[in-house]
Amino acid sequence: MKSYTERRHYIEHWDAEDVEAWEAGGKDVAKRNLIWSVIAEHVGFSVWSIWSVMVLFMPSDIYGIDAAGKFFLVAVPTLVGSILRIPYTVATARFGGRNWTVFSALVLFVPTLGVLYLMTNPGASYTTFMLVAALAGVGGGNFASSMTNINAFYPQRLKGWALGLNAGGGNIGVPTIQLIGLFVIATIGNQAPWIVCAVYLVFVAAAAVGAALFMDNLGNQKSDLRSMATALKFSRSWVISFLYVGTFGSFIGFSFAFGQILQINYLAGGATPAEAALSAAQIAFIGPLLGSIARPLGGKLADRIGGGKITVYTFAAMAVAAGVLVVAGTVDDASEGAATGAVMATFVLGFIALFLLSGLGNGSVYKMIPAIFEAKAQGLVGLDRADKAAWSRSMSGALIGFAGAVGGLGGVGINLVLRASYNSPAKSATMAFWVFLTFYLVCIAVTWFVFLRRPSPHESPARDDEKTLSAVV
Repeated sequence: MKSYTERRHYIEHWDAEDVEAWEAGGKDVAKRNLIWSVIAEHVGFSVWSIWSVMVLFMPSDIYGIDAAGKFFLVAVPTLVGSILRIPYTVATARFGGRNWTVFSALVLFVPTLGVLYLMTNPGASYTTFMLVAALAGVGGGNFASSMTNINAFYPQRLKGWALGLNAGGGNIGVPTIQLIGLFVIATIGNQAPWIVCAVYLVFVAAAAVGAALFMDNLGNQKSDLRSMATALKFSRSWVISFLYVGTFGSFIGFSFAFGQILQINYLAGGATPAEAALSAAQIAFIGPLLGSIARPLGGKLADRIGGGKITVYTFAAMAVAAGVLVVAGTVDDASEGAATGAVMATFVLGFIALFLLSGLGNGSVYKMIPAIFEAKAQGLVGLDRADKAAWSRSMSGALIGFAGAVGGLGGVGINLVLRASYNSPAKSATMAFWVFLTFYLVCIAVTWFVFLRRPSPHESPARDDEKTLSAVV
């Protein structure tokens, strides 16, 4: 850690795999950076998901936006945030983890102020709402830069836990802003959304100042678009990205949509807009909270049991939960609302299970990324241990960003499928539940075939990017 003490907030040579240096103080440096990375990412997730709360403050008769319009509105920041994850992935190596965390936190002022202005001026056009919603997408990019940065700080043996904790702490930003929205609705009503925005202006400032004071830049990092292109030459990189659609896509998609689904059902049951908003807010935060808490647990289980096994078990359970939603939706459609109370309870339990399981899956899938490239690095010829570790970090960081971007697009798909389902003749989410069930079954098959299946002795020898990695995943 000599170079760290010589130059404030900058570490020229960082080797997390050096056990002696790690125990001599390296783990304390990594922990400090992890804490503030979690805080900054946490605030980013909150701003990214701010519209999942704002729609509860938007009665259709005042804002002129129906349920279908609201589903599309919350899909826009999901899309923008997913795309931004690709440039955010390479930003930490280019500008420094500390520097970029400070900048990306300060940028969150823009969408927060935009929402504050728009929600106090409800006469704006739907196009204006869409443009301001798109600005919230910058909060989604924070995840990629934060994960890439923390991946560089921790040794291979601790990456599952560290990445899971970093991502889980960030994910908790979703239920946090929903809880703040609940507090405002419960105490003041659904006419004061500006209070939520004002609270987050303070949180954004705190995250930026904390990152500036307590985080560090690493000098020996490399992660650029060329690294990403190299990582994507391995077919397993595409498989990981696909599986992340099923885990993180489910988490963020349901996080943005769950409150609105509840609100629609409460309105159908005869509640007033204010009553429906309060009832939905009282429940909506529970799912994202449990999913966020489960994420580091998924990473830890993957460290011990294997990412592939935990992932396939998770998708199997998610398929069961989606099947429960299909049954509940079918019964509700047939009863034309007569079974509303029982169906609502089943809906809530089914969604809570999906949130919890998607959190476990998020941790296990991301554990597989550094494990895959660490195994691949050991087969590289002509590189010493330090160079192999640097190559593995570079490839892992690049894929973390790309998989995060692709996974986020799953959240867009969920909201668009729900929008189409509610616009169907049945006017319910049942069709969407069938789509989710089918997708989880496909994810089970893909995970088993690529990571758990034992190759037949009659199969042709695997290519370099298809060698068996069951020992690490």
